[in-house]
Amino acid sequence: MNAYVILCVDHDPIIIEKLTHDLAPFRDVFDLCSADNPDDANALLDECQHQGQQVAMLICHNQPGDDSGINMLVNIDNHPASIGARTLLLSDAPQYDAILQAVNEGRLNYCMHKPWRRDELQRVAEKELTTYVLRYCQHDLLRYAEALDHRALLDAQVEREINQFQSQLFSPSSSDTRAIADKVIQGLYAFFEGNDESKACRTYSPYHVLTKENQPNAFLWFIAEGEVGLYKTDDDGQEHHVSTLKAGSLIGSMSFVTGEVSFSTARTLTRTQVIKIDHELFAKIMRSRSELLPLFIQHLLLHFNQRLKRSIGTEIQLQQTLASLDAANQQLVEKEKMALLGQLVAGVAHELNNPVSAILRNSDALGDALQAVAQAPLTPDSLEQALTLLQTNREATPLSTAQARAYTQNLTDQVSERHLARDLVGMGLYQADEVSHWQQQLGDAFSPTVEIWRQYARCGRLLRSNHVCAQRIADLVKSLRTYARQDTEQRQRTQLLEGIEDTLTLFEHRLKPHQLDKRYHPLPEIVAQPYALAQVWTNLIANALDAMPEPGTLTVQTDLVDNDEASYIQVAISDTGVGMTPEQQEKIFALNYTTKREGHFGLGIGLTVCQQIIQQHGGDIRVSSVQQHGTTMTVTLPVSLSPATRKEPQL
Repeated sequence: MNAYVILCVDHDPIIIEKLTHDLAPFRDVFDLCSADNPDDANALLDECQHQGQQVAMLICHNQPGDDSGINMLVNIDNHPASIGARTLLLSDAPQYDAILQAVNEGRLNYCMHKPWRRDELQRVAEKELTTYVLRYCQHDLLRYAEALDHRALLDAQVEREINQFQSQLFSPSSSDTRAIADKVIQGLYAFFEGNDESKACRTYSPYHVLTKENQPNAFLWFIAEGEVGLYKTDDDGQEHHVSTLKAGSLIGSMSFVTGEVSFSTARTLTRTQVIKIDHELFAKIMRSRSELLPLFIQHLLLHFNQRLKRSIGTEIQLQQTLASLDAANQQLVEKEKMALLGQLVAGVAHELNNPVSAILRNSDALGDALQAVAQAPLTPDSLEQALTLLQTNREATPLSTAQARAYTQNLTDQVSERHLARDLVGMGLYQADEVSHWQQQLGDAFSPTVEIWRQYARCGRLLRSNHVCAQRIADLVKSLRTYARQDTEQRQRTQLLEGIEDTLTLFEHRLKPHQLDKRYHPLPEIVAQPYALAQVWTNLIANALDAMPEPGTLTVQTDLVDNDEASYIQVAISDTGVGMTPEQQEKIFALNYTTKREGHFGLGIGLTVCQQIIQQHGGDIRVSSVQQHGTTMTVTLPVSLSPATRKEPQL
C-alpha cells in the first residue's frame, strides 16, 4: 500500500479500464482506485482516511445536466483524505458553464476531452503529481523520481538536505561549546560501542604524551575525561606550560586537518579518557554516522575560534608588553647606547600590526569559506579534486601577472567566460587539457562546481596566510634580539618567490586601492636566512605603499643575471609614488634618516637594517628615484655564497 492514491471517478467501465491502463507507469508509487459515481468515491475517501492514505490526484467525469462531478471537484478539500489533491476534469464535449464554475472555485487544475491521447494523460499526470508531492511529501522525494519529474524532485531533495544540514550546523546551541563537544563524544562512544576494533577509546595515566612539538601528528584526540597540558619549548630548550585543556577539548586539530607538524607538546596531567581517531577511521565514522558531521564541524569551528582568540589575546599582551618596553626606554633614548634599542622596540610593536590584522581578517574570511564548502554537495571525483586544490593552494607557487593573464586568455576561449577562466587560473587549474577533462565529465554542472572549488582553494590560501602570519609574529618577536645582534638564524635553502609572495599576502588590505604587477622570472633556490630576507621585503613594500597616493602601481620584478664570474638574483620593487631628490637618495640608508610624510610612522632604521641583512648575504641594495614619478629599490643577491659569506654572521 502506497501513501498516496490516484482516484478515478467515471460511470463508464471502459473509461475506467483505459485510465487504469494509461496510468500504469505510476502504480509503483501511487495506488490506483476507481469509483462509478461521487457517492462511491466519498466512500473510498473514508477508506483512505482510515488507512492513513491521501488522494494526490482526482480524475473525475462530468455529464451534461448532472453537476455531481463538478461539485465533487469543488468540494474536494472538504474531506481530510483529499485536501490539496490535484484535479483533472474529463468531459465528452465542451461544458463551459461547468468548467467556469470549477475555475472560479479555484479547484480545477486541468481539463481533458474524451477521447484523450495516452501520452497527453501521462504528461499531465506527471506534472500534477510532481506538484503535489513537492508540496506535501515530507519523506524521501527520490522514491518518486523514476515515475515523476526526477530533476525537480532531485533539486528539491538536495535543497531540503542542505537546509537541514544548515539548520543543524548553525542552530542556536552552537554557541554552547561544551554541549556540542558532549554530543560529539557521546556520538563517538555510541559508534564504538561493542565495535572498537581500532581501540580508539583509551585511558591514559598521567604524563602520557599525546602529541610532540614540531613532530608529525596523524591523530585527532577528543578528551572525554581528565586534563591535558600543552607545552612549548623556547629557543634555549626550556619547556613552558602554556595551557590546560579539559573534557570536551580537542588535541591535534590543526595538525590533523592541515598536515602540519604539531604546534605544541600535549601531555596528560591526570588519568585521562580519550578517543583517538586517524584519518581513515574519521572518514569511516562520518560515512556511517552522517548526523555527526554538522556537530563535528561546529565543534571544530568553535575550537579554532577559541584558539584564534587565545592567539590574538597573546599577541595583544605581547604588543602591550612591547609598548611598555618602549615607554620605559624612551627615557634613555637621549643616551647614545640605548637610543637604537628603544627605537627598535617601538618598530617591532608597529610591525606586529600587519600579521595580527591579517589574522583577524582571515578568520572571518575562513569562516565564510568553511560555511560555503560545508553546504556544497560534490560528487566523489569533484570532492577529490576540491581537496587537491585546497592542498595545492596551501603550497602554491605564485604566478606572475603576465603568466596569469596569458593562462586566463587561453582558457577564456575554451570556457567562453572570462570571469570563469580567471577563477580557474586563480585556484591553480589552468592546464587546458585538465579543464577540458572536467568540462566533459561535469557538463552543465561545470560552472557551479568551479564556484565550489574556488571556495576550497580560498580555504587553502587562507590557511597558508594564517600560517605565514603566525610565523611572522614569532619571527618579529625574535627580531628584537636579531636587531640587537644577540641572536642568529640558521641559513637554509630558500625560494625567494615564496617569501615575496607571503609578504605580499600580509599587505593584501593595503594593496586593494592599487594595482599589483608581478613580473616573476623563475629563480633557483639559494642558501639564505629566509626570515631576515622577509624583513627586507616587508620594509621595501611598506615604504613603497607609504609613498604612493591612491591609486598607484606596485611592481615586483625578479630576474636571473649571469656574467662570466657568477650568477645573481635581482629583486626590484617599484612604486609610482612621490619619488626622492638626489640628496635624499644619498642619505636613504643612513641611520635615523626618514622620508616619511607627516602622519606616517618612520624611525629611519628600516633601510639601514635591510642594507645590513643584504650585505651579510653577499649582495647589495640600490635606490633609483625620480621626483613625482616613483622609486625603485633593487636588491641583488648571489646564487652561490662566496667563502667570506658562507660562515654564519656574527650577530
